[in-house]
Amino acid sequence: RGYTELIRREGADADLPEEATYALERVHSESVRMTALVEDLLLLARLDAGRELRREEVDLVGLLVDTVADARAAGPDHDWQLDLAVLEPPADATPEEAEDFLPEPPLVIGDEARLRQVVVNLLANARVHTPAGSHVTTTLAREGDTLIVRIHDDGPGIAPDVRDRLFERFARGDSSRERRTGSTGLGMSIALAIVQSHGGTLTVDSHQAPEDSPEDTPHGTTF
Repeated sequence: RGYTELIRREGADADLPEEATYALERVHSESVRMTALVEDLLLLARLDAGRELRREEVDLVGLLVDTVADARAAGPDHDWQLDLAVLEPPADATPEEAEDFLPEPPLVIGDEARLRQVVVNLLANARVHTPAGSHVTTTLAREGDTLIVRIHDDGPGIAPDVRDRLFERFARGDSSRERRTGSTGLGMSIALAIVQSHGGTLTVDSHQAPEDSPEDTPHGTTF
């Protein structure tokens, strides 16, 4: 990879044959893909071995604001919404309680870079596997002592056979599309391993609308 980058940088003005230029680009793109695969495998190996991740105070509001903004920039043809319900008074609060409500900061102890990786992966999946114009809503809510991040899209949903093996390593719902996007098929298993290493859970709920069903038939996916 280093030598291909050197050639591209130092030999930018060289008059290479078209076939050589294409081959150089393919070598570089494949080396990038293989690097990502090795890094994913190393991360899984560390998580499997139970190695401690970084432990620091993480503000989930800031994390979600950043990742949703990045998703909006990467997928301008989707509708991205952020619902910070955790900062709002409870639905059953009286007017007086709502007026005096002071939200408890949604802080967790964990590895911010890895938690960010989970959210980025889930948002990228929502962008790649739903058509243009789909709505993706990221919600942060508190239920008791638990903070819950929900990422919901109103896309076509996930087929049951794919959903059942979604968190398996190297699982792919659409091999041709995954290959085109450079995915290793490890993203969801890594996300699950990271969440579990923080003492959390990661689940998926998805519904497909049967063919010829009314347009208002519920469909979509929630992580």
